[in-house]
Amino acid sequence: MMIEFSVVPLGKGVSVSPVIARVMQIVIDSGVRYKANPMGTVIEGEWGRLMDLIKKCHDEAMKDADRVVTSIKIDDYKGKGERLDTKLESVEQKLGKKLSR
Repeated sequence: MMIEFSVVPLGKGVSVSPVIARVMQIVIDSGVRYKANPMGTVIEGEWGRLMDLIKKCHDEAMKDADRVVTSIKIDDYKGKGERLDTKLESVEQKLGKKLSR
């Protein structure tokens, strides 16, 4: 399964990059396959492991904020295995060109 999630600490001003850097270090240290993007992070693995990871990330952001909004989008596709790279490759093949990444 793949999950795209974002963690947004509220009330910390317009720049939250110091908090997000700490959250991303948790993702990196977890060993889970991931792809960061400007609006969140996509992680791939098993349900329990991914949910535990998202909770750790949320809890880390809560250390600096009284309020944190964590958004989660889940893509669970039986029998498809790892798709972090292949999902976009399929679109590129049909499009006949590479997408900007």
